[in-house]
Amino acid sequence: MKCIFLCAGYATRLFPLTENFPKALLKVGGKAIIDYALEKINQIDEIDEIYLVTNAKYTPHFENWAKEKNNVKPITVFNDGTTNNDDRLGAIGDIEFTIEQAKIDDDIFVMATDNLFDFSLKDFADFYKTKNSPCVCVRQENDINLLKRVGVAKLDQDMKIIDFEEKPAEPKSNCAVYAEYIYPKNILPEIKKYLEEGNSCDAPGNLVAYLCKRVPTYAYIFEGECYDVGTHDALAQVNEIYKNK
Repeated sequence: MKCIFLCAGYATRLFPLTENFPKALLKVGGKAIIDYALEKINQIDEIDEIYLVTNAKYTPHFENWAKEKNNVKPITVFNDGTTNNDDRLGAIGDIEFTIEQAKIDDDIFVMATDNLFDFSLKDFADFYKTKNSPCVCVRQENDINLLKRVGVAKLDQDMKIIDFEEKPAEPKSNCAVYAEYIYPKNILPEIKKYLEEGNSCDAPGNLVAYLCKRVPTYAYIFEGECYDVGTHDALAQVNEIYKNK
């Protein structure tokens, strides 16, 4: 299994902090946000390589980070060639870009690196092994306003996704989808097909909406906290929470 870290967004809501510096490398609780995700990825034995895709502006920062980490699982940084928010490839475009650049022929574990969470990714990977089909992470949320801002999945009794919608005006369930996904290698051609059909290349949940209508796609319900570090207020909040961790 290969891991793909999605780090090519420009985090414009966090300007000027992220105008020339990636959000994933901002410090929270004394270490970079991405380091928390890396620690959890390192616990998954099946993952043998990590690919990080970023943009032209942030590439040197991530290359320095990867070199300094000297991680137990090798990290390769890919530059998608974009330079601003207007020409970005989008999350799904960057997944396909990485698959092609790295010539991946393996299962992939895809995740954003701007969330902080305390659940185990190893447990998610173990869940995937029981399904061997696309899997996503979800959390049951009671905040209707939050559900309107994220992807929402409707599940059957076997945890299979029977409906999915990005940022629904009227959420059909309380299962919010977070940006951790596992796709088996036989699904990889579907990602390219999705893009060739002209579908949205941005929010990664759109790919889930596409796949769940074509192949069995399952949800792993996690318990614990998950914070989206998308604004200055959110960054200040997680710094306060994590300063004693």
